[in-house]
Amino acid sequence: MFNIEEFAEKIEKTIGEKFENKNLLVEAFVHRSFINENKDFPISSNERLEFLGDAILEFVVTEFLFSKFPDKKEGELTSLRAALVNTESLYNTAEKLGFGKLILLSKGERERQSEKAKKSIMADTFEAFLGALYLEKGPDKVKDFTKRNLLVKIDDIIEKKLYKDPKSLLQELVQERFSITPSYKILEEWGPDHDKHFVAGVYINDRLISKGEGTSKQEAELEAARKALENYNNLLSNNKL
Repeated sequence: MFNIEEFAEKIEKTIGEKFENKNLLVEAFVHRSFINENKDFPISSNERLEFLGDAILEFVVTEFLFSKFPDKKEGELTSLRAALVNTESLYNTAEKLGFGKLILLSKGERERQSEKAKKSIMADTFEAFLGALYLEKGPDKVKDFTKRNLLVKIDDIIEKKLYKDPKSLLQELVQERFSITPSYKILEEWGPDHDKHFVAGVYINDRLISKGEGTSKQEAELEAARKALENYNNLLSNNKL
């Protein structure tokens, strides 16, 4: 039998935040698939908390950027905010906090989960936790938690220009270094029209640098560019470009 108190204690120990309302804390980690598989589970899925947390996160990050960068224009601030709160960023933060071993999923969801779905669920759970933290301890605690775990990335984002579109940034770096433009090719595609999947490759000097997968050609190309950027310095040092 599922012990809510014990599971709440596990979350508290992993994340380092104590809750009086244990049910609220657990709710932040309940994926809807778990409820579908466990109809009698006494706690709701985290979808409502995610809705709340998403709005709170946007406000906290917006206020932080507005105060930290008084000279930046709206467009720049919007790009920086997007870099902080996109799925990849929230997933990485949630992974570092140990969310992966805490989320309650159905057996089927866990077994067939794609990398993209995993990242989306983790990012959503992070937002749901912020919603729960807001209800439990108020806005100041949410600001403190977000500052310690997410907003610390801002200097790295600016230094590495991660606020730019991956394809645009890769093109900028490659043109600056080699005076050429990266090219993209769709290497694979499969699935029916309503559920297509694509694998794109990014090429520099006719050399395949990385691959990316997505549900559209554009998404696959962006993922390929993002992976190329992650390995860019290694590729340069190993003379692979």
